[in-house]
Amino acid sequence: MAVDPRQLVAGFLTISMFVMVGNMIKRDHFDTIEVSLSDSSRVQVNVIKVEEKKTTQVAKISTIPIKTIVSNKEIVRQCWVKPLQKPVASTEGFVTFSLTTGPEFHISQVTDAVVIASQLGASLVLPTIRGNEGRKRNFQYIYDAQKFTTSLDGIVKVIQELPQEYASKKPTIIRVPNRVTKEFISKTIEPIFETKKFVHLSIVFPSITLKKRDAQNGDFIGVACQAMFQSLQLRSDLLEVAETMIEKLKVLSIENGGQLVAIEFRSDMLNKKSCMVVRGRRKSCYNASEVAEFLKKLRFNANSVVYLTETWWHGELNPLKEAFPRTYTKDDIIPAEKKRQFLQVGNRDLQKALDFHICSNSDTFVPAISGLFYGNIAGRRIISGRTQILVPSQVVGSSAAPSDFMSAYVSKKSHLAYSCLC
Repeated sequence: MAVDPRQLVAGFLTISMFVMVGNMIKRDHFDTIEVSLSDSSRVQVNVIKVEEKKTTQVAKISTIPIKTIVSNKEIVRQCWVKPLQKPVASTEGFVTFSLTTGPEFHISQVTDAVVIASQLGASLVLPTIRGNEGRKRNFQYIYDAQKFTTSLDGIVKVIQELPQEYASKKPTIIRVPNRVTKEFISKTIEPIFETKKFVHLSIVFPSITLKKRDAQNGDFIGVACQAMFQSLQLRSDLLEVAETMIEKLKVLSIENGGQLVAIEFRSDMLNKKSCMVVRGRRKSCYNASEVAEFLKKLRFNANSVVYLTETWWHGELNPLKEAFPRTYTKDDIIPAEKKRQFLQVGNRDLQKALDFHICSNSDTFVPAISGLFYGNIAGRRIISGRTQILVPSQVVGSSAAPSDFMSAYVSKKSHLAYSCLC
């Protein structure tokens, strides 16, 4: 049977076309990421991204930073059950409160307010934010209001503002100790609420410990866990900036074979009397030289990337830079176009929100000062399995290991976050 030469030519051209396309895809569209995990193991990861061009989609593989391949995260299981309660109608009464002092306090304030409103069967009015500089801002200045509302759906009804008939009334103000108990609610708050139906919570902090208590009612714990660990999320544009900063820091740590160490550091506290008091072998706060020496004695790689919760660089930080050259402040790593929004005077709450997010997600967290920031960061890290929290000490032996200085919140499982885990 004779074969038409034109068919042979067409077949050859078709095969050639497929070979060219295959080589082009292999050469131009597939990159391999190689990430060093340890001295003895390496891994290659192909990352596929779909790019849309008009009406067609082309699969393109590009090199993007790998956040985590293998990490020291613990596998944890969140075991609280979100109570399935029916939200009360807005006519049943209202609870208002404000977020003050900074994000590390906001978490505790929200938790108490949600627990109280849930126990009372009241509607919770979306809080305002009162910054250290005295400004009053709406909730959306820092947080995602939709996330807050939906995360508490079935627990408490959240409303944007008071109904008109209550807007002109003055609420009864009740001072509430942080980590409110069921007994305090029933004996102190309920009698007032039953009469007034409109209360404002002034949440105070007689103690800043976040150690877990004896067993409490399951629903009570469930509400507290949901409020503390699921309700507050940065609004989308702020979250994007925080994630960009973390990504930049983690890429630097991968490139240099070290890890990302976030240090809560407040130079404004160093000269205060409380900072000089030694309790056993630990002080309440440490300077840059002491922190650098602590990390060096624990044999942290000099190439480790260090993030400090300081806005600007100043001379007191130099000892850390000398020991760990890749030490950065917010001014060093925040996108240039965002500096005015975040770093100008009067935006301290935004700056602390960035610090809080980065410290919650770093490989290691070192609290150079004790306080609620440390406590609530520890809670976030425990819930997410990031339990590498090292507390500085003046006494570090030559054979010291990081585990010797693990936060008691972790080593003794004493943080209230463990009440939320199985």
